[in-house]
Amino acid sequence: MKITIGDGMAAATTDRPLAFTPRFDFRDLQLIVAGYADPAGRERELSETFGSMRWLWSEDEYLRFDRDSRELRSLTFFVPARYVSEAAGGGPRTRAAGLRADVVREFGMPPATVFHCDSEARALSCLTDARLLRGEPDARLGVAPDVALLVHEGAVTGWSLGDPARYLTDGFAEPPSGPPAPTTRLRLAECLELVSSPLVDRVMDLQPEAWRRLRAVERALGEQREDRARADVLHGVVSRLIEDYEG
Repeated sequence: MKITIGDGMAAATTDRPLAFTPRFDFRDLQLIVAGYADPAGRERELSETFGSMRWLWSEDEYLRFDRDSRELRSLTFFVPARYVSEAAGGGPRTRAAGLRADVVREFGMPPATVFHCDSEARALSCLTDARLLRGEPDARLGVAPDVALLVHEGAVTGWSLGDPARYLTDGFAEPPSGPPAPTTRLRLAECLELVSSPLVDRVMDLQPEAWRRLRAVERALGEQREDRARADVLHGVVSRLIEDYEG
């Protein structure tokens, strides 16, 4: 299968998806799928790869290919700032696939602009246009465990992460082992809405109802006994939000 990535990079699917465990860094709202474990490792990889990345004044996603094989080597996607409450369900079955770029060159890959996460955090979907959330993608390419590229009319238009609570972490750290508690999934869905527009705008404006929701989630996370490592990641972000805007 041939697809277009970003501003015109063509790539073909392969049978070699990335095997790295996804890391969903909630502090910076980024999804990291890579072999490196820190920013220095990311910098070292740049000399061995090509693709898209965030340059000065750009907000591109990271999608890096090996210079020798032209195969997908790593990716970093960013959760957009705008939350959309409704999205279509279903769609085609995810097909495991790697990617091989047609040529060695740098390219731009604009970020997603909207996201949706259901109330039980079964999946996080991020797309370049809100209208795409209301329909189904033509294809889902599973480029890493629980990570899929969403394809519409032959072009990559977004990405999804299945069971995002499982991969919760802070920075580049490996996520906790084992499945998340059901409570963590509920709290993650609430937190994603709280840290994004339009709800975070109401938090910044000190609207009472938004603050009641924020404090309720912060209290619930502080009192949660199970799955403490993941709860601590969420609690830290929510607590900082309160500190920043409490005045």
